[in-house]
Amino acid sequence: MKPETYKAAIFRDTGSVDVVELPYPQCGDDDVIVRNLITGVCGSDVSAYKHGGDDHMVWKDHEFGHEALSEVVEIGRNVKDLKLGDHVFPNQGKALRDMRRMATVGGFSEYIRIPQCEVGYSVLKIDNDIPLKSAVLFEPFVIGARGARSLNPGPGKTAIVFGAGIIGISAAIMLQWFGCSKVMVVDLSDFRLENAKTFGLVTCNVATEDLKAKALAEFGAQTSFFGERCGADLYLDAIGMKPAIDNFAMLAGREASLAIVGVHHEPVAIDLMKVCYSNWHIGGCGGLPIEEAAVDILAMMRSGRYELSTLVTHEYQVDQIADALVMGANAKKAQKVCISF
Repeated sequence: MKPETYKAAIFRDTGSVDVVELPYPQCGDDDVIVRNLITGVCGSDVSAYKHGGDDHMVWKDHEFGHEALSEVVEIGRNVKDLKLGDHVFPNQGKALRDMRRMATVGGFSEYIRIPQCEVGYSVLKIDNDIPLKSAVLFEPFVIGARGARSLNPGPGKTAIVFGAGIIGISAAIMLQWFGCSKVMVVDLSDFRLENAKTFGLVTCNVATEDLKAKALAEFGAQTSFFGERCGADLYLDAIGMKPAIDNFAMLAGREASLAIVGVHHEPVAIDLMKVCYSNWHIGGCGGLPIEEAAVDILAMMRSGRYELSTLVTHEYQVDQIADALVMGANAKKAQKVCISF
């Protein structure tokens, strides 16, 4: 039986969110209604709560949340290739057919109406037998997979990832999945680095360890025009802060590649002579379409190689959305925070 209303989290402003009751949506002939099962708290949600949402398209007075794993509960008569109970990922701006609604899809609400629903566009199917706390990581793994794939990873290559948050961990796991023989994750949080170790990742806490010494020990050394350099081939910045670029410039040898996945809010200097003479390849976060990334991510999730559910460290009810946003910023205690319905 359909409810008359549903709970919805509304972003109001910096430090302000509400949970309200809204009328249950009507399903048109071309629409689908999904019930959210679990939704990840993204770093952009946390930043919006702390600093304001406009830079992240988290608009005032909108339902928000965009990392939802949902269950199909109503299907319009014209919609094909879905059945009741299917698990899906509402595909961000495409789900609501408004690219400005990338972050205000309604993942922190109990229900979402998907207008003019098309499988493979509006929603992406997620295997029902993938555990919920693994499947909810689909969207951050898209970001990690894009960055990893942009580096052209493969057997015989090695990598260093700056940042052990959920994006850094997802990128590191995908670099492994794509064949890299050794991947190191660099961070300041012992809690997150301990999580990284459970996935067979090498770690370095730069607060207590000498990064260059550890990198040389793990990846070997090469001699360059600029002195002794680390033998790692690939680097990925998942923090969007100056130390990641400085550490890349300190370590990288000739022909090294860097993907910048973390969002830098301030300009960062880099010595272009080193870029030139070392022939460094520096790119952005990658352009792999989400539909293509899904093929590799779902194959990885199906494989059973990784116990991804351990990355979900905290679950809250939607009425506790403010607490969830605060915990999402706590690198010492949290890896991935979710709202569970």
